[in-house]
Parts: sequence; structure tokens; C-alpha cells
Amino acid sequence: MDKFWLRSYPHGVPAEIDCTQYSSVVHLLEESFHKYAQRQAYVCMDKYLTYAEVDALSKKLAAWLQNKGMEKGARVAVMMPNLLQYPVAIAAILRAGYTAVNINPLYTPRELEHQLNDSGAEAIIILENFATTLQQVLGKTRVKHIVVSSMGDLMGGIKGMALNFAVRHIKKMVPEFSLPSAISFKQALDQGADLPLQPVSISHDDIAFLQYTGGTTGVSKGAVLTHRNVTANVLQNEAWAQPALNKAPKVESMSIVCALPLYHIFALTSCYLMGMRLGGMNILVPNPRDIPGLVKTLSRHKISMLPAVNTLYNGLLNNADFAKLDFSLLKACNGGGTAVQAKVAERWKAVTGCPIIEGYGMSETSPVVSCNPTDSSDFNGSIGLPLPSTEIAILDDHGQPLPLGESGEIAIRGPQTMQGYWNRPDETAKVMTADGYFKSGDIGIMEASGFIRVVDRKKDMILVSGFNVYPNEIEGVVASHPGVLECACVGVPDSNSGEAVKLYVVRKDAQLTDAQLMSFCKEQLTSYKKPKYIEFRTELPKSNVGKILRRELRDEKKVA
Repeated sequence: MDKFWLRSYPHGVPAEIDCTQYSSVVHLLEESFHKYAQRQAYVCMDKYLTYAEVDALSKKLAAWLQNKGMEKGARVAVMMPNLLQYPVAIAAILRAGYTAVNINPLYTPRELEHQLNDSGAEAIIILENFATTLQQVLGKTRVKHIVVSSMGDLMGGIKGMALNFAVRHIKKMVPEFSLPSAISFKQALDQGADLPLQPVSISHDDIAFLQYTGGTTGVSKGAVLTHRNVTANVLQNEAWAQPALNKAPKVESMSIVCALPLYHIFALTSCYLMGMRLGGMNILVPNPRDIPGLVKTLSRHKISMLPAVNTLYNGLLNNADFAKLDFSLLKACNGGGTAVQAKVAERWKAVTGCPIIEGYGMSETSPVVSCNPTDSSDFNGSIGLPLPSTEIAILDDHGQPLPLGESGEIAIRGPQTMQGYWNRPDETAKVMTADGYFKSGDIGIMEASGFIRVVDRKKDMILVSGFNVYPNEIEGVVASHPGVLECACVGVPDSNSGEAVKLYVVRKDAQLTDAQLMSFCKEQLTSYKKPKYIEFRTELPKSNVGKILRRELRDEKKVA
């Protein structure tokens, strides 16, 4: 393929990256542990961890995991928000030779059961706040080893005890649970300190993460991301960021705002692993919805990088104290997950002096595929140019390349592209071409300059604050309610989250109310999947073979 887009590359950005630079994610982490040992690696609620401390803690936890007798490649789940324990847990899992499975801590029992069973997870590291969810499904899974953490575990002494007391007894954030076979995070560290960490040979092709996504249907599937996939994307991102990183003033140790959840691929790569590679410090934010609290946290640091979704950028701009922060060292603000709104981008640059650089990616591509040049000064609404070592083609419905300027499905080939869906060869076959392209399901146009614009989605996926929501899953849950005859859901524009879920229902029980249905959905679906709007109808539009036509519902007047 003629990579004509290279002519639009910023000065100093290479056409290719060296995928052999690291043999594994572990190689990358351990190099940083040694190289930046005395630097601060993470801070959360004013407690700091150095690279050397993350090294030591993760080594202990890795040794404890190995001692459980799991074979190389065993899946170990992590279910917690952005706390100091998270990067320690991920490093430990990978160093022990296992595969990490990131789980949204707000998942309902139904969602958790599916992901644990689909991945075949044998162990889980979970925050006690969510242990009651695990208790409800544990007997129906293969999980044998449970590590339960408390929010204050790595806060140290009196501060940690005070935090745990407040969380448990004042804020009542820890529902009662019973997991008799569980061990505490601190106990696992103490026991691991007396155990040797056995060296494990990890190659490019070993699986680092099972990153769950809906793919092209509503069935949640694990994107198989190898150590090569993930390290390649870190190096691609670093190469692409050079124009921004080289801007004056020089920053020795970057302060990276990690407000995106680490269980999401965007934060995992762009904050955690990119931060480790650069020797930066990640500012871990457990609850980014608390905008005043987030602004207060940011006021204690001179931030260098802030990857975020449109919703978060907009939320910060609407806080009066945000504009008072010191942005003198802010070098890069990457927008992804969902489209960045032009008005938000315009206001952001006016307040911070740093433009939002929009990019594009997904779980199946580790995640970043394309990005606007990081020396851009103006927002252009495109998703930028293909990253180094990445090829993008625009395909027609028959999988054939289209001429420049014509719209078709965006397809990606590069070292960051997944190996397929975990144990789903049928689903993998639907999205991978014979010559190695991953078909994204998004409709785009590539211009003569190489810049790409997303114009539509081929699939019915709904994008809520950067999270994929699949109508099949929502409809399956709602249809199980005894008062529902049939249903359909679509995405509608929403000023806060980009899109919101709207549910259309034909009642079997005429007494069924939207409040009752909302309550049912709350029990079965995590917050971002819940319908924001419910509309009852006497019938739904259908094709001549009886298929409900979501597109007709979408084409009706949208809810603002």
C-alpha cells in the first residue's frame, strides 16, 4: 500500500516503529522500574508511590499469585477503580506470567458472571466495595483465588485506617459480603514477600490482556491483546507525541492525569503504560464524576498530559475553579472514546492554551489507530492520520478498497491489531479480512491528505461517554421483564454524554410504568448502559420479515 498520508506527518515523527524494542510488557515495566526507580510513579489521594515501590509491591503480589499453582497464561481479573493497587495488580499479573482481565467495577452480577466465565478467570483482585457482586456469582464461575482490597491499603498507617473507616462506616460504601476463601490485599503482599518470584519466559505472542468489548454485536467478547500488540501501541503513541513532548518548556517528569478508568483500554495504554515508558507520574482519580474534587486534585500539580473524553473536558470547563489552574506545563490533551465537540475544543483551547488533539481507536486495536498531529493548533473535527506502522483502508460492502473521498468501512492493519476474539473464531471471522485488516464497523472518508473523518457507524452501537453500549444486550435484558412484549433501543444525541440510550417498549402488562422498568434496568445493567429515556408504544416498526427496524426509530425526531 502507498502510505501517501506520510507526506502529512509532522517533522520528526517516524513512518515505522521498532516492535522488537521490547519482548513483552513486562520488559517495558521492568526497564522503567530500574531506570526511574526514585521518581514518583503514581499519586492517589495525596499518597505517592515511586517506581521502586511499585516494583517491590508488584513483585510480592506476583510471587503470591504464582504460589497458587496457576499455569502460565491463566486469566486473573482486576475489578476496582483508579487506586494505587491497580497498577501494582496489573504489573504483578503480567510479571507472574498471567493474562490480565480488566473488569468494570460497577458491573451487575449478570455482567460480572458472563465476563468471568467467558475469560475462564481463575483468580480475581477486587475492591471490597464490590465484593458483594462477586459473592452473588462466585459459585457459578471458575474463580478459586480471591484477593480483596480496601481503599486505604496502600495509603499507609493512620491515613489508610482512617480512609477505610470513613468508607466503611461513615459513607457506608462497602455492602456486607461473605467470601470465606478470600485473602486481603495486605495479606497477599505479606505472604508474597517470603516467596521467590520465578522467572517466566514471556514472548511477543503471549496474551497480555483480554480486553472486553461488544465487538460488532451485543455479546461481550474478549479482544485478545498480546504483549506485542500493547507494547507496539505504546511506542506508536510515544512516537506520535514527540512534537508535543518537545515543546518548550522542557519537562523532565510528566504529570499525567489518569481520570479515565484503568479498566478502559484508553487509560490502560495512554496513561498507565505510556506513563511508565516516559518515566512520568500518573495522577490516579478514583471518581472523575466528582468534578470539584478533580479540580482540587489538579490544583496540587502542574499537569503535562490530560487524555479524556468529551464529557470530561466539558465538565471541567463548566467548573469555575478549573480556569484558575496553572496550565504552563500542559503539553498534550488527547480526545478519544467519542467525538470531541467543536465548541468544547474551542473553549478548552481558550482556557488552557492547549488544543484537544482528537484521535481514534478501540479495544481491538490496543487502542489507538489514528490521531491528529500533536503540534496542531486548531481543532479540525477529523480523527487524524494513521499512526506509524499503521495502515488504514476504506472498504466497500464487499471488502474492496474505495477511492479517496468515498465513504466506506474503516479497516485497520498494524502491530496493535488484536489476534481475534477469545474463543470466538466465528466472531473473529466477521471482522478480520484475509489480508489482516480489522473491520471497525465505523464508516469514514479518507481525504487526499490522509486525514480521516468518521461519518457514521455501520453497527447499531451506541457511544455513551466513550463507552460502547450494544442494543442487543439492552434489549435482551428488557425483554426478560414479564411486563414487556417487545422492545428496541437506539442512541439519541445527548449534550452531556454524546449519546444516550432511548428505549422503545410495547407493553404486555398495561400497568407497567417507566419507573418500574428503570428500576429493573438498574439491577441488570451498569450505569452507562441504562436507558435515559423510555417511550411506550403500541407497536414498533418492522421489516416484512418481522425484524424490528431500529434505523426507523433513530430517524425519527431525536431527544435533545
